[in-house]
Amino acid sequence: MKANVLIVEDVREMAELISLYLHKEGMETTVCETAEQAEEVLKRIKYDLIVLDLNLPEKDGFEFLQQIRRKEDIPVLIVSARDSDEDVIMGLGIGADDYVTKPFSPKVLAAKVRAHLRRYFESLPEKANIVTFGPYTLNLDACLLKKGNQRIRLSTREFDVLAFLVSNPERAFSPEAIYREVWKNEYGDVTAVAVYIQRLRRKIEENAGNPRYLETVHGFGYRFNPEGRNQEENKGSS
Repeated sequence: MKANVLIVEDVREMAELISLYLHKEGMETTVCETAEQAEEVLKRIKYDLIVLDLNLPEKDGFEFLQQIRRKEDIPVLIVSARDSDEDVIMGLGIGADDYVTKPFSPKVLAAKVRAHLRRYFESLPEKANIVTFGPYTLNLDACLLKKGNQRIRLSTREFDVLAFLVSNPERAFSPEAIYREVWKNEYGDVTAVAVYIQRLRRKIEENAGNPRYLETVHGFGYRFNPEGRNQEENKGSS
């Protein structure tokens, strides 16, 4: 999921752990060790979500959160060792969207971040980077594919492959080029590209063996056709 996340955490090891798991989800992160540093960064950079510790030097997380809410409506997840009911109630009461107590599962935290980002992006349709083809709507910011009002579940890699092709309509790409751009790797098993193309076809094509949108370019690779090729014309091209 493409997103820009600000982590406000004064324990370096903890900040690095959170960053690591968010990077695995395709997110960019910035780490600030104090609320003052975060305030300066927020003046220059637009973020989609903030992960906030409470026990910060000088200004604590509650005070910083109150300042954020005067200017920003982006999701804020508190991650803190302070686990009393009073702290949780106060955090949620002054504007946090979620409260995670330490110790925590990094995978669960990443899942919570994804969920809050998805809801946040869905609440901003006018700002979303949306592509439509046939009955489908692909929200590139929220990593969300829908057929009408029905959500089509995609794995992270399936979404990345589809998003790359959809963002480059009518352009043919070799498996090597797709692997390089999506996997961010010059070397590897490029046959994985064909596997993910087939998975996507089973999810979005009426007939995976005779695709309309994810076309095979014989002897070369694959191409996304936003108009949807006539299936009679497309027979034998899968």
